[in-house]
Amino acid sequence: MVTSTAARSRQGYSELADRERRNTLILHHLSLVRHIAGRQMAELPPGVDLENLEAAGVLGLVEAANNFDLERGTQFKTFAYTRIRGAILDELRRNCMLPQQMLQMVGLVRRAYETLHPPVSVEALVGATGLTCEEVADCLAAIRLTRMTSLDGGSESIGTRLDDPASRPDAVAEREEQKRLVTKALRELDQREQVIVTLYYLEDLRLKEIGEVLHLSESRVSRLLNIALFHLGEIMRSANGTRQGE
Repeated sequence: MVTSTAARSRQGYSELADRERRNTLILHHLSLVRHIAGRQMAELPPGVDLENLEAAGVLGLVEAANNFDLERGTQFKTFAYTRIRGAILDELRRNCMLPQQMLQMVGLVRRAYETLHPPVSVEALVGATGLTCEEVADCLAAIRLTRMTSLDGGSESIGTRLDDPASRPDAVAEREEQKRLVTKALRELDQREQVIVTLYYLEDLRLKEIGEVLHLSESRVSRLLNIALFHLGEIMRSANGTRQGE
């Protein structure tokens, strides 16, 4: 009887310690949720609710805290990142409702894009559609959102399994070539686009912080970032087409 009571006590203390450890992980990483949701918002069209994304991210954080195993040797921040981002993407998939006016403009941009010779510029899309530069930028963000919510594979990192095709030598070589092309393409952007992409992706600055550096509004930086990403993708597309034609 005494032994049974002691065992229950030990189990109770262990469960209490586990709950406290889980709660500590959650509280200490709420800023990570805000960081991931904020960065995701930068590449989305206007009208997406940040609070909904943060709420979904918190659920992902709680799930990560419940399933984290310290003995695996992985840092919790690394483990939680993919779960939080996956939860945010799930929320976007469930609520990927764009206004009818935006859908009409997206269709206009898509049709114009198909008629233009690569690399396509935002200026060319503006000329072909009659939309403003800001409207085209918002359409590009909307197109990225629909691609993200329909094709993104979820929350697992690439190459986490030894048998993953992405870890084969030929795939690794291809990624290295892509990195080289990205670096080259980045140099072909105009100076302001280079600065925004560098500050956002390499220096990890928020849109507001970039705006303070460049004396621009947060919404303007968001649009310029989407334009820069589009131009970068077009330069890459053109370069890949040249490689395949060689």
